[in-house]
Amino acid sequence: MSTRERKQREIQEREAKILECARPMFIEGGYNGLNMDRLTSMLEYSKGTIYNHFSCKEEIIITLAIQTLEKRLAMFEKASLFQGTSRERIAAIGTAAELFVKLYPDHFRVEQTIRLDSIWEKTSEERRKIMANCEHRCMGVVGGIVRDAIARDDLVLDDHATPEEIVFGLWSLSFGGYSIIATSNSLDEIGISAPFEMLRRNFNRFLDGIDWQPLSSTVDYDAVFDRVSEEVFGNELQQISV
Repeated sequence: MSTRERKQREIQEREAKILECARPMFIEGGYNGLNMDRLTSMLEYSKGTIYNHFSCKEEIIITLAIQTLEKRLAMFEKASLFQGTSRERIAAIGTAAELFVKLYPDHFRVEQTIRLDSIWEKTSEERRKIMANCEHRCMGVVGGIVRDAIARDDLVLDDHATPEEIVFGLWSLSFGGYSIIATSNSLDEIGISAPFEMLRRNFNRFLDGIDWQPLSSTVDYDAVFDRVSEEVFGNELQQISV
């Protein structure tokens, strides 16, 4: 290993340690609970070393978001390879999205925080681009399956609809639903005792509503969810079960 490669590895290891320490601090105390002085005292690095990696705590928060978004992208790409009809493949993406939330329940709190204008404007353009790229690639995976459905005549759009609208509809359901599940402690009180199952049914209502074949009246998509979970995400399923 060259001197340059060794230094690069050391930089990556230091950054990973900083983030590993920062994540629980942010989850427990939120934006105000993430404190650079406290990080310095918990780590063996000087404050200058930490600032060499992250110029402010907003940069730490966006990097925490990027970490989990990269994991979600990997899960989406894995799900897209599931062998089945286009509707089953989009169900596989839904499975990946649900398992992602169960694996990383705190992600939405991080993402909602970083979206605040007062915090977002303090982040670097470089990290904003990385975060946007992760999101665009995730949506690109979904868009590819939508276009495949259209090519196979599993989905016929009217003259005013576009594949991007379908992707946005699925994204809206996903982001909104999972954000509520991840951040609300009172769903039981309003009669929502099984939110993940209810959200799955809402996805199927949306897909049935645009006539994406085969409809949920002819295919058991809960069984597809179970198949994808076991065949594609066996390791992730074990992590959730622990």
